[in-house]
Amino acid sequence: MGSSIQQFVRKNIQNLAPYSSAREEYTGTEGVFLDANENPFGGLNRYPDPYQRELKQKIAALKQFDANQIFLGNGSDEIIDLAFRIFCEPGIDKALTFSPTYGMYEVAANINAVDLIKIPLNDDFNIDGKTIDKALMHENVKLIFICSPNNPTGNLLDVTAVESILDRFKGIVFIDEAYIDFSKQPSFLKKIAEYPNLVVCQTLSKAWGLAGVRLGIAYMSQEIMAYYNKVKAPYNISAVNQEQALKALNIEVEYLENVRLILKEKERLIQALQPLKIIRTIFPSDANFLLVEVEDANNLYNRLLTKQIIIRNRHSVLKNCVRITVGTTAENNQLITAVKEISNG
Repeated sequence: MGSSIQQFVRKNIQNLAPYSSAREEYTGTEGVFLDANENPFGGLNRYPDPYQRELKQKIAALKQFDANQIFLGNGSDEIIDLAFRIFCEPGIDKALTFSPTYGMYEVAANINAVDLIKIPLNDDFNIDGKTIDKALMHENVKLIFICSPNNPTGNLLDVTAVESILDRFKGIVFIDEAYIDFSKQPSFLKKIAEYPNLVVCQTLSKAWGLAGVRLGIAYMSQEIMAYYNKVKAPYNISAVNQEQALKALNIEVEYLENVRLILKEKERLIQALQPLKIIRTIFPSDANFLLVEVEDANNLYNRLLTKQIIIRNRHSVLKNCVRITVGTTAENNQLITAVKEISNG
């Protein structure tokens, strides 16, 4: 994509004078701080680094990526919302995604008064050539959201199809890789140099086990990064959350072992559930969960609830489908035992 990103940015965002916080004007760590109207007492009395420099350096080292092209959000949801706010003029511009997929794209679109076009995936939950042609026919589309591995289907989307979109679409392509750590497929991170209109979003909520910290990570060109920094809240990541994330990232061996165990348990779940008579289909998964078509999703969900086992009922999205997250060995044993009892009647 040879043209500038600026042409896709809302005029008011191009002209926006961002808020300048005290911690932007003085970035040192030593001194008598009388500039930010903070309380001089207490352990968390100081505002955090608004650009999370130390944490970004750590992520950059792990991912072998430029720290100046890493944006941190209060969960991936903030990063998704900012994409709409930067690129889509409410009531005029449109966004597009491939359904079924992560529900927050639609919620964020609705909040921002942006029409979200939903193109159905094929029977294999994938994007094919005809789907791409249909998608690119729509006018005023500024943003395309692609979730891969996809939620709730669990599968990776075809790399050739995604690259075809990147080659042909001139707006912003947002690839959500929340579950990429559980997949053997390489991230699209390395494609950002080739496609300056590409934003790749990951998270610490899944493989790193930090859902409670609410920390999403986006990788992007420096041009897009400048707009994200313009629009974000001044201190969008708390000092506590930055500290917790740094602690976790410093124990990479634990993360790797947990991913290995989750993938091993996923295979065990598949082997145990596959033969049961109420199980229709266990769809291929490149994530830490299984999409399962069952005899009666509502009945299975409710019966498991009585045993205090909570799965996700996706019947409203995909007929008689449930989504099962891979738990610990003990948790998975409880699930297997319960589903066997239900299946045997």
